[in-house]
Amino acid sequence: MPDLTLRDIEPELIEKLKQRAEENCQSIEAEHRQILREALLETVTEQKPKLSFEEHLLAMPNVGSDDDFQRITGAMREINLDP
Repeated sequence: MPDLTLRDIEPELIEKLKQRAEENCQSIEAEHRQILREALLETVTEQKPKLSFEEHLLAMPNVGSDDDFQRITGAMREINLDP
């Protein structure tokens, strides 16, 4: 497989690449390959359409009612913050 060497890359780009690789639990080299793959091999028809904020919210699964997230009163002990 051919090699690709990049020179004179801005330090900010290198740092962002490192961060992205760490977030995705892979090496910098693997992350770089993934970025190239996504940018060059995907066609417009393969790309997912961008969803609006409302569409994202509607796509969320129903995980319970709002009552599931109500504050429980009386279960916490009082804390004195006075010095």
